[in-house]
Amino acid sequence: MDPIVSAEVINFPPQFLELMHQALPDENDFADFIAISQRPLRRAIRVNTLKISVENFLVLTAEHPWELTPVPWCQEGFWVVLNDEQIPLGSYAEHLSGLFYIQEPSSMLPVTALFAGEERPLTLMDMAAAPGSKTTQIAANMANHGLIIANEYAASRVKVLHANLSRCGVTNSVLTHFDARVFGAALPEQFDAILLDAPCSGEGVIRKDPQAFSQWSLESTHEIAQTQRELLFSAFHALKPGGRLIYSTCTLNQIENQQVVASLLAQFPDAVTIESLHDLFPGAESVVTAEGFLHIFPQRFDSEGFFVASLRKTASVTPLPLPSYKIGKLPFQPVSRLIAQQVTQLAESVGITWDDRLNLWQRDNELWLFPKLVEPLMNKVKFSRLGFRLADIHNKGYRWHHEAIIALAKPTPSTLALSAEEAAEWYRGRDIYPNSPLPKGECLLSYQQQVLGLAKVVNQRIKNSLPRELARNGPLFK
Repeated sequence: MDPIVSAEVINFPPQFLELMHQALPDENDFADFIAISQRPLRRAIRVNTLKISVENFLVLTAEHPWELTPVPWCQEGFWVVLNDEQIPLGSYAEHLSGLFYIQEPSSMLPVTALFAGEERPLTLMDMAAAPGSKTTQIAANMANHGLIIANEYAASRVKVLHANLSRCGVTNSVLTHFDARVFGAALPEQFDAILLDAPCSGEGVIRKDPQAFSQWSLESTHEIAQTQRELLFSAFHALKPGGRLIYSTCTLNQIENQQVVASLLAQFPDAVTIESLHDLFPGAESVVTAEGFLHIFPQRFDSEGFFVASLRKTASVTPLPLPSYKIGKLPFQPVSRLIAQQVTQLAESVGITWDDRLNLWQRDNELWLFPKLVEPLMNKVKFSRLGFRLADIHNKGYRWHHEAIIALAKPTPSTLALSAEEAAEWYRGRDIYPNSPLPKGECLLSYQQQVLGLAKVVNQRIKNSLPRELARNGPLFK
């Protein structure tokens, strides 16, 4: 067992135990649930195929002091046993450069369900996106094609969401910061697919967070379920006819799971059907409900608890009243063809390239790249962040932004490949003093064939340009 946290004795509320006893009538099964809930959770990662294939990742990390076990429902997912605890998973070079995401395997299931079969959505919404595990997984499944609107209600989590999307090289997303109950009215029948990983009571994460029950009550569970119903109805209105809607939670009770879905079916009996997930992966039949949902208790796969429902919208429904808010004037404007040509050529000279899925926009002296598919939506909803910042214009040319470099730049013949020690110094925010001669001016830096940033060489010193908020303290990779 490779724990995430030290085990704590958990005192379950009596009313919660009553709910679980109803769901798990077999006494041995119920005892297994109580026992495993006291055990620490296993670590796991998901390889980010936007930056590296699973095969190449396994070759790259073959000498790492860890043991990887495949996750049966996600071909990019692995449980991890660390044989050396000195370096945390988040301090490995491959994590810092976005080659993998630390993610609990059960939380990989909703996106696996979203793309099951031949589903290839072009426009997609992640209604409760932070910190970004599922949004980055969605982007990898879409290979950065199409458009993802990643919404997060909590203002404090939007910055974390953006940082994770940037680190993982996601270029087809835009961010919104709303109570997601607005989208059904604001963007009716707009999306090919929607993921609603709903805010919940968090009963399934008890092994990672022993304090998950500190505020639990049956009354609050019913209040949360009412919010979930409103969010689910909003998602359903925003979904195109024929589209797939995944509703998921990391909680265990039926009040927030089966009963929430049942309320949608009762409201729109002729416009929604359930798609059974019984064959989503080998072993799914052991956790599928009579309705076709996945209801995973932690003792089933030695994981977090999770619930996943796949719903298909079969017909249009009466639209909701349009929202009364005003969007305001967009502070961006498209750049001219001449400037676009010039910027593209200069960007290519430092290794930054993009294709026609992205368009150049300007705000004052800032240049941004927006996914082309978001443009029809710009006058319908206010965005917290549209695409990402490419460069600032100044009197000597362009100053390229770090987020654009790590998302778009590829190593070139003139890229300076760093050693492990030098790359660690870069991530600590320190200047680097190589022993070998250095080129003059700006140059891309790489480690493990992944671009780390664009730096200026001053004499025999590589001046560190890593944004201060990304600098790391503590032990790093060796």
